[in-house]
Amino acid sequence: MSDSKSSLRVVFLDAQTFDRGDVAFARFEKRWSCTFHRLSLKPETAGRLAGFQVAISNKVLLDAEILSRPEAQDLKLIAVAATGTNNVDLEAAKKRGLAVCNVKGYSTPSVAQHTFALLLELATHVGRFSEDIKDGAWEKSPIFTLLTYPCVELAGKTLGLIGFGDIGKQVARIAEGFGMKVIVAGRKGEAPKSGGTPTRVAFDDLLKNADVISLHCPLTPDTKNLLGSREFKLMKRSALLLNVSRGGLVDETALIAALDEKLIAGAGFDVLTQEPPPPEHLLVKAARGRDNLIITPHSAWAAVESRQRLLDEVFENISAFEAGQTRNRIV
Repeated sequence: MSDSKSSLRVVFLDAQTFDRGDVAFARFEKRWSCTFHRLSLKPETAGRLAGFQVAISNKVLLDAEILSRPEAQDLKLIAVAATGTNNVDLEAAKKRGLAVCNVKGYSTPSVAQHTFALLLELATHVGRFSEDIKDGAWEKSPIFTLLTYPCVELAGKTLGLIGFGDIGKQVARIAEGFGMKVIVAGRKGEAPKSGGTPTRVAFDDLLKNADVISLHCPLTPDTKNLLGSREFKLMKRSALLLNVSRGGLVDETALIAALDEKLIAGAGFDVLTQEPPPPEHLLVKAARGRDNLIITPHSAWAAVESRQRLLDEVFENISAFEAGQTRNRIV
C-alpha cells in the first residue's frame, strides 16, 4: 500500500493507557485522519465513535449496547491495543460484521525483565536497603554493613513455571543465566507431558519442589484461583511466588494468610483482581510495612520499547485490514 493519505478515519479511545509522551504516532497521522482521546468514560464512548471507521481501544468497553448505537454505524474495525479482548463483545461485533484484531507478543522482553526485577528485590532487597540508607541507617551501624534483610542467591535454586508461552520461555532463558534449574508444570490434575526441556512435572510436584514459582498463564474458568490455601500448604516455606500474568490466578485472601502463617517466604505481584485497586485493597493494604510482599501497578509490560512495538503492530493491523488482509484477526 502506498504512503498516500487514506480516507479512513481512526479514533484512539484511550491513548493514555499506552502513551506517556514517549511513543511515536507520526505514521498514523501521515496515513489516516486521526483523533486522539486520552481516556473515554462509558457515557462518552458511543459519541466518540461517530463518523469513524476504526476505533483503537486498550481497555475502553465496547459492549453490545455501544456497538448497536447509531453513532457506531460507520465502524468497521476495532483494533485492540492489547492481547486480551475481554473489553470487546466479540459476539456482538461478529453480528454487526465488525472486524476485531489484537496484538500478541509485543511485551515479552519487558514482562520477563520485570519478573526478575520482582524476584531480585525479594531475593536481595536492594530497594529496601536503599531506603534505609536514605534514612541514615548505614552511618549508625556498629559494623561496616547492614544485615537488615535476608539475602539469598538464585544460583542453584529451582524455578517452577506455570505457563510456558513466549514469556515463560524468555523467563526460563534468563533463569538459566542465573544458574537456576527450570521446571514447568503440567496442567492441574493431569499427568505432565514426558520429555522435553525444561523438565515437565506434575502440577503438585512443582509446588512442592520449586524455590521460586512464576505464573505466566491466561485467566480462564479453569485457572481462576489456581493457587489457593491447598496449594500454598504444598509449597516450600522458603518459596517465592511471582505473578505478572493475571490477578485472578491467585486467591488473594489465601495469599495473605500464607504470608502471615509463613507458609511461603514472599510474593511479588504486578497484577490484582481489581485494577486500579479500590481504597484499602486487600493486597495493597497488606504490602504496607512488609518486606515479603511487593506490588507493582500492572507495569511489567510498560517499557517504552514494548509500548512502541504495540503501537507499531496496531498500525500494521489497520493497514492490513485496509488492504483486505486478515492480520491478527479475532473476528
